[in-house]
Amino acid sequence: MMPPPSLAQALIALRGTEADTLRLRNAVSKSVREHLETVRAHAQTRLASDGLGTTCAEYLSRAQDDIVASIFAFAKEALGTKGSARTLSVIAVGGYGRGTLAPGSDIDLLFLVSDTANPEVAGLVEFMLYALWDARQKVGHATRTIDECLNFARSDNTIMTAILEARLICGDAPLFAALDGRYRKSIMQKGIKTFVTDKLAERDHRHEKAGVSRYAVEPDLKDGKGGLRDLNTLFWIAKALFDARSIDELEAKGVFTREELKRFKKCEDFLWTVRCNLHFLAARGEDKLSFDCQTDMALRLGYKAHGGLRPVERFMRHYFLIAREVGNLTRVFCASLEARHLKDAPSIGSVFSRLLPRKSRNRLLPSGFAMDAGRINLTDETVFKADPVNLIRVFALSAERGVDIHPDALRSISGTLRLIDDNLRQNAEANRLFLTVLGDASDPETMLRAMNESGVLGRFMPEFGKVVAMMQFNMYHHYTVDEHLIRTVGVLRGLETGALADEHPLSVKLFPTLKSRRALFVAGLLHDIAKGRPEDHSIAGERMARVICPRLGLDAAETETVAWLIRHHLLMSETSQMRDLNDFKTIMDFAAIVQSPERLKLLVILTVADIRAVGPGVWNGWKGQLLRTLFSEAEPLLTGGHTAVTRKERVADAQARFIAENPKLGGTEKTAVIQRHYDAYWLNVPLAQQVRHAALVKRASPRDVTTDIKTDAFTAITEVTVYVPDHPRLLATITGACAAANANIIGAQIFTTTEGMALDTILLKREFAEEADEQRRATRVAETITKALRGQLRLKEAMAQAKKPEFRVEAFEVEPRVIIDNTSSNKQTVVEINGRDRVGLLHDLCDALYQLNLNIASAHVTTFGEKAIDVFYVTDLTAAKIESESRAKKIEEALIEVLRKT
Repeated sequence: MMPPPSLAQALIALRGTEADTLRLRNAVSKSVREHLETVRAHAQTRLASDGLGTTCAEYLSRAQDDIVASIFAFAKEALGTKGSARTLSVIAVGGYGRGTLAPGSDIDLLFLVSDTANPEVAGLVEFMLYALWDARQKVGHATRTIDECLNFARSDNTIMTAILEARLICGDAPLFAALDGRYRKSIMQKGIKTFVTDKLAERDHRHEKAGVSRYAVEPDLKDGKGGLRDLNTLFWIAKALFDARSIDELEAKGVFTREELKRFKKCEDFLWTVRCNLHFLAARGEDKLSFDCQTDMALRLGYKAHGGLRPVERFMRHYFLIAREVGNLTRVFCASLEARHLKDAPSIGSVFSRLLPRKSRNRLLPSGFAMDAGRINLTDETVFKADPVNLIRVFALSAERGVDIHPDALRSISGTLRLIDDNLRQNAEANRLFLTVLGDASDPETMLRAMNESGVLGRFMPEFGKVVAMMQFNMYHHYTVDEHLIRTVGVLRGLETGALADEHPLSVKLFPTLKSRRALFVAGLLHDIAKGRPEDHSIAGERMARVICPRLGLDAAETETVAWLIRHHLLMSETSQMRDLNDFKTIMDFAAIVQSPERLKLLVILTVADIRAVGPGVWNGWKGQLLRTLFSEAEPLLTGGHTAVTRKERVADAQARFIAENPKLGGTEKTAVIQRHYDAYWLNVPLAQQVRHAALVKRASPRDVTTDIKTDAFTAITEVTVYVPDHPRLLATITGACAAANANIIGAQIFTTTEGMALDTILLKREFAEEADEQRRATRVAETITKALRGQLRLKEAMAQAKKPEFRVEAFEVEPRVIIDNTSSNKQTVVEINGRDRVGLLHDLCDALYQLNLNIASAHVTTFGEKAIDVFYVTDLTAAKIESESRAKKIEEALIEVLRKT
């Protein structure tokens, strides 16, 4: 496969042409554009053939060098500036300076001059830049003298790094050599330790900005944790410290072992392969591996479905394993820096050490371990081989003493993972130590993550190893399965310590009363252990728990509890969000499965932890209130009718708390508010919402439409509440107006007052990051709803004319399903509808139900990422259930048709 010829050959025909500078430049730009198309086509064909991303990036960099040098040579002759060109060096800096370039990357150039006032040099630089810009290349540039470069480098870490990677493309070589020499002598040699510290701090800040977890399911290939920039940072530091001109020199300099260097290159090549393919796929410089390109990327790279995982899930798992490896290499590198006293060792006050008394940290360590710079290290290299239990013990000691594990010890762990075999997995002491980490550590989340990233957790518990780095291809889960499970344990610990008392008062109150605390922590770690299998993960997980728990040392009763919790870990969230909690049949069915007060307490706590660990913004006050209501309704049934607080008392308590929150209400107003709402309202609506609703009703005009908006950047949810006379098509009209305003509905709370007024709150997905922009957007949505309800808007036309937003849900497939259920309610037929979410879906469903002559008694709208699950309690026009099979079939077919609509 021959590469295209040099651009210089294409420019030969332009030499000697009688034309002004502008025409010459335009002709050069045209040739550059044509050459670039050929170069990129060749690079893409070659990448598809050999799959070598680093090779592709190096080829594109060399091709860019040829373009820059060819334009430089042509411009010198065309402009007659050959003599002045001797005082100009054209230098590649930044990523381009490293000799690797992605298809859509910026071209960073430094024009090094001896005199910035030379007009001939300025003309030459201008010709080159405009020729590149007109060829549609993204060029970043600076024209500076050596003194200016050094002065900027002293005050700007970014410029210091850019010059560190400087590489001469063409022009005056002695001038570039002078810059390189003075830079190393006056900048790098005098501030090595500061440079190292600044680069590591810059990395930490970048991780925080991009999202701390390397297991976020839409990672940033370049700036995310475990991405290319982390590898770049290691090389920048190595180049500054050891004058390493290439990655290969890091082994000779003693930074990495041969095996570690091999892993470095493997990670780098994989990330470059994905990045180059992503740029070609997106036809631009895109570095975020978003949902809408992950499937195409997986197919492009040749991944196949296997073992219950789709191609995209196998590809993303590979990505996250590489990201973890980058993290391991970073730890090894930092240990090398510490050994050379070029990086300060972290203090004893790690993220969890402050929770323990100092005397527990200073107690004598067992044989084979010693304190090293405030961290646990090994006394010799045979510690793990002599007793493989030490591979678990080192983490238990770290948790017990509240100190970190030294990177050298972690390096030794990575090299001895083969010692974790069935003998160790069955070892009673090893399992006892593991349970102390899981259940007794002050910060089990941090310790489990350390065990996971070192590879120990997945080897010690092979069932967990199968979900390590496993990504679920949906928009609901924000993290990989293993990260979600570890975060779940972290939330459980936060509930137990009371750290989350303000947000989860019920769970925090229940925790001290548990009799099965250890079983709860084990269930938290294992509840999604069977993800990625063809069968239901709750059923498979229950079966797996019956094998894992005895091995860990749990007794028969604890094993049964863990198995039951895993089997039913979704029961409480699904019941509270998708069923009518005011229908007593719902509560009875739920209680029949739970069967005991202890299980109820365990389940509500696990449900809270599970939802919170899904990702930012998934938990909200509505979900919390629904869980508390379900708990309170089910508790009397499970305690034989004996409970501390009856339903009537809970309603009275909610009303009393509302009155206390509004002390200025007069007697008549108090009575009016109390009598306005049914019991369901008081039990299911959070106090803060009740207060807002009261203010809304107070300012409402009789028989007219009144709205209220509330935005929340943290949960990324905007609430629009509507107070209006109730009527059969109300919900369809409100949801249609939202669709006309391009608002994506992700939930709804619907109530009717004793006065026949509807009080409906629609939860919308936030669209703008800036609060002022979101407020304006919410106001427009509320105004559209008002116009629609007043008959001032032709709804169908407005919906048809609305601009269709670009939602990432189009990257997903959700099989449409409609379930018509007459067993879950004594009075109504329950219609559960599952399908892919889209703007206007809820309106279309409500409208279809209206057209089918069905009355909606209650609606429960939930969204799990791209999947919408809408549940309606309906009757026919005579207030009876839908008993006819033919009628039910007609309803199902009509709703399926709505779900298939795009």
